[in-house]
Amino acid sequence: MIFGAVGAAAAPADATAASIGSAPSAIPSSLAGKTFVIGTDTTFAPFEFRDAGGELTGIDMDIIREIAKKQGFAVEIKSLGFNAALQALSSNQVDGVIAGMSITEPRKQIYDFSDPYFESGVQMAVAKSNSDIKAYEDLRGKTVTAKTGSEGETFAKSIADKYGFTVKSLDQSATMYELVKSGNAVAVFDDYPVLAYGISQNNGLKSVTEKEKGGSYGFAVNKGQNPELLQAFNTGLGDLKSTGKYQEILDKYLKDPTQATPSSFWDLLVNSFPALMKGLGNTVLVTAISFAIAMLIGLFMGFLKISTSTLLRGVATTFVSVFRGTPLLVWAFFFYFGIPQLTGQPIDIWVAGVLTLSLNSGAYITEIVRGSIQSVDPGQLEASRSLGLGYAKSMQKVVVPQAFKIMTPSLINQLIIMLKDSSLLLAIGFAELLYQGQQIYAGNFRITETLLIVAVLYFVVIMLLTKLANVADKRFNK
Repeated sequence: MIFGAVGAAAAPADATAASIGSAPSAIPSSLAGKTFVIGTDTTFAPFEFRDAGGELTGIDMDIIREIAKKQGFAVEIKSLGFNAALQALSSNQVDGVIAGMSITEPRKQIYDFSDPYFESGVQMAVAKSNSDIKAYEDLRGKTVTAKTGSEGETFAKSIADKYGFTVKSLDQSATMYELVKSGNAVAVFDDYPVLAYGISQNNGLKSVTEKEKGGSYGFAVNKGQNPELLQAFNTGLGDLKSTGKYQEILDKYLKDPTQATPSSFWDLLVNSFPALMKGLGNTVLVTAISFAIAMLIGLFMGFLKISTSTLLRGVATTFVSVFRGTPLLVWAFFFYFGIPQLTGQPIDIWVAGVLTLSLNSGAYITEIVRGSIQSVDPGQLEASRSLGLGYAKSMQKVVVPQAFKIMTPSLINQLIIMLKDSSLLLAIGFAELLYQGQQIYAGNFRITETLLIVAVLYFVVIMLLTKLANVADKRFNK
């Protein structure tokens, strides 16, 4: 049984670190009362995932919090995703990363690692109904999947040529498992505790190989930085192991799959609803703020585009070309990770999210404003000027009110697009609706049901928003 392997493998991890800090050293005075920002993955159960109430939990989370408590400092956890967490560390957005991160020689050139806190390994699994794939030899000509940047990916690629299969890398374990169950990949290579946890949650897979020897997980900081934090982690880890708390944490999450309690769709809905509502609130709020700013940008740039000045038209045209011609996701990463690396100053995730959405939508609204103004019959402006009104007054009193009626349907459509586009902010760890859904199915592996609930919430909100916008349109554009 798979968790027999987990229990057996946990022992060496315990033994390996038994020598770590058996005699606790003094806590560095500079750490007392200090708060460190720790980056982590978003979907790597059982090491980090969100429980039914939306709280971040898991082996890594329990370890870092216990160490912080015992060593006299506080931690602020940022759930970003593995690759995003490493980028945040490099840009000094976070002080350290704990995310089931394997200690490798290339990474040692960039980061300083703690003593190992878990000895991992890799296993291969297939769909429960698959009786054809039993060994690596059966993979020839097939496609397998593994998690980007993980030991599973490294191992799969190391044997891919030998056994003649193709590796497709994805960012989440839950998504990989769905890929296998759908038949788009015949097998998955994953860290054995993660795979074992998924099987215990009835993810529809079964393991078909023994565990391959893997590396060790470590806590990482930037090279040459935060040595006292690293020392405190090592000391605290030794304390956890010597007191038995470490093994207690492992036992809490690595349970026998026969003890798993099945839950209904109603249970899933009730348990996940608070977290989804929190995400929905963030989605609506970031959309509202961004749309208000985008409207100001769009109106300003829209008038520049119809200016008689070549320079002003050029400024507006460049703005539209840049933000309409590049992916929104690129700007999300640039604002949240790129700017801090260029300036040395961290940026709040809300600021990064609002900048991304408002500038992107502002480019589209610019064209909506320009097109609407130019679609007003030029005779209207000429008639107003002939009656003695100046250009500015004619635009304000005659042209713009008519243009606004023309642009309203397009603006409503842009608002709806922006609300849906906000889901892309999950890539930088913004806790919007889809992000919260992702956190939920990362812990229970019920992807289809969770995404169905998320889709219904999006549909309801968009329908309500559309009706509200239409009512406002009829009221103000009579």
